[in-house]
Amino acid sequence: MGARSKARKRAVDVLYEADVRGVDPVTLIAERVGSTDVPPVNDYTITLVEGVTAHRSRIDDLISEHSEGWTLQRMPAVDRAVLRLGLYELLWAADVPDAVAIDEAVELAKGLSTDDSPRFVNGVLGRIAVIADQLRAVL
Repeated sequence: MGARSKARKRAVDVLYEADVRGVDPVTLIAERVGSTDVPPVNDYTITLVEGVTAHRSRIDDLISEHSEGWTLQRMPAVDRAVLRLGLYELLWAADVPDAVAIDEAVELAKGLSTDDSPRFVNGVLGRIAVIADQLRAVL
């Protein structure tokens, strides 16, 4: 697993924990940076958590609009975290190709969530990827 893949996994862990605990993800990651109780936090992990948090309202709106048959609240918390991260990379991380953002999110879903989650994550992000250029133009 490459450094960025590990950073993504760690970011999903933080986003998931913050969601379940009802705390701010940026505050949570800030508590971990420099702590001797946890492994060092990769800079890309911080970038991802801060980016998802900064754009969370728009991210959640887009996920809700494009997840057929599921409300955001009804999704497993892990799937929400993976989708938020994948969508952030898809629309705001200019150095990450669309296919990589989707593939990485699907791989995270395979390793962290239910058997149905990879297909669900792929479907939601795939639908958004079709209109990603239009979305980026207005972000």
